[in-house]
Amino acid sequence: MYPLDINRIACIGAGFVGGPLGAVIASKCSSVQVTVVDKDPARIHAWNSESLPLHELQLAEIISDIREHAEKSTECVKSRLIFSTDIQTAVQKAQLIFLCIDTPTRTSGPGSGFAPDLGNLKRAIEAIARTATDDKILVAKSTVPSGTSQVIRMLFEQHCRPDVKCEVLSNPEFLSEGTAIHDLLYPNRVVIGSQQTVSGKDAARKLAGVYQAWVPPSRIIFTDSLSAELGKLAANAMLAQRVSNINTLGTICEATGARIESVSQICGLDPRIGPHMLKASLGWGGGCFQKDILSLVNATRKLGLDQIASYWESVVWMNEHHKLNFQKRLVSCMGGSIKGRSITVLGFAFKKGTSDTKNSPAISLIRGLLACQAQVIIYDPMVPAKQIITDLHLTPGELERTTISHSPYSACSGANAVVVATDWDNFLCELSRNDEAQPLNWEHILKVMQEPKFIFDGRNILDCDFIRKLGGRYVRVGSPSEWDQLPVASL
Repeated sequence: MYPLDINRIACIGAGFVGGPLGAVIASKCSSVQVTVVDKDPARIHAWNSESLPLHELQLAEIISDIREHAEKSTECVKSRLIFSTDIQTAVQKAQLIFLCIDTPTRTSGPGSGFAPDLGNLKRAIEAIARTATDDKILVAKSTVPSGTSQVIRMLFEQHCRPDVKCEVLSNPEFLSEGTAIHDLLYPNRVVIGSQQTVSGKDAARKLAGVYQAWVPPSRIIFTDSLSAELGKLAANAMLAQRVSNINTLGTICEATGARIESVSQICGLDPRIGPHMLKASLGWGGGCFQKDILSLVNATRKLGLDQIASYWESVVWMNEHHKLNFQKRLVSCMGGSIKGRSITVLGFAFKKGTSDTKNSPAISLIRGLLACQAQVIIYDPMVPAKQIITDLHLTPGELERTTISHSPYSACSGANAVVVATDWDNFLCELSRNDEAQPLNWEHILKVMQEPKFIFDGRNILDCDFIRKLGGRYVRVGSPSEWDQLPVASL
């Protein structure tokens, strides 16, 4: 058991990590005041409104409950969760500061295309150090290369007052977009890395005291900072590798006539492998997998471990190859040319449950379809049209052949083919849908489509027999179709 000695916390960065983390701590630790700060006034305004800046299941309800409870309680409780742009006040009051700052891949300078850009993180550390008037515990939630905690400590000491000290902890986040709140409430592990000194371990216990308000002590892992930092990168690299593994096997299935669902089941029932992350798709996306693998590649190259770097880099290139293979298969099934054909893409977010579009497989797919001179209609229930246009970087000619629809039915009307690019529950057939999801009327969609009425299921979520019964030419990832040209195996 670890006592809760912390009662004032600041989260620097009000994005996907900082906002939900602050909300969950405030909801579970009634004696702790949490301030989430960000330099973007528009984002903070959104957090203080009814229209939150990100879509995560249960997030709005948690914040609403905190605010409702505050209205019925004392003035002290009213300030239990604050969203603000005032970093100076938040830092001065906080005993423990979570660093929830994005670390995207560098686009210029040394390590461009591989190394994480730590510029925003370093600027935040400098600002915190200059502002701090008493000792602080800094907790790095951001995904960073192994060794960054030591860099943070040195940077803080260079800019702080002589009488101010800090301990730096590595507490990587293991959140999946769409289920972030569930992941925070019911984590399978909470990793706390620290200096292996008396003061470092004491700081780690204080952070554990916060988590212990709702996390069983058996799930709190104490280690050194280097291992915690590398462990986060390794976890994402291995997850991405697992998805790429099953997708490569899916391509083999398409070429041989085998079925990826059976192959996945055969592999997944082996307890040494397990069933998770063995579902074939048109590729993985999101802001973490690629960024973290490339960071791992950069780190291993700097260590002179070039063969290991190439091994992990191949996971990224294999994912890109798989996305291209999906597009090529689509064109092949439709006769070798899609020029002038109308193709609807259902889904633009990289996965269901989130409006995040970073590295979404839909982006490269749509760009490829437009490069083949197709007419493309896009529908996503959560992603704004402005975001879609921004992500696609269209030329004027491509923009003329692109339509953003606000209805799945108008999007599919007149289409020669429909691609399911995101696994939203309401895209499911009525027979297999989630009870809470409003299903698409696929019978109506097939009626308003034009021949040849292809349905390319990039997420393997539709019922094959159901779609074909309605007259659709159904093609799914990892299984052959009658429109594929299968090679003849030779012995």
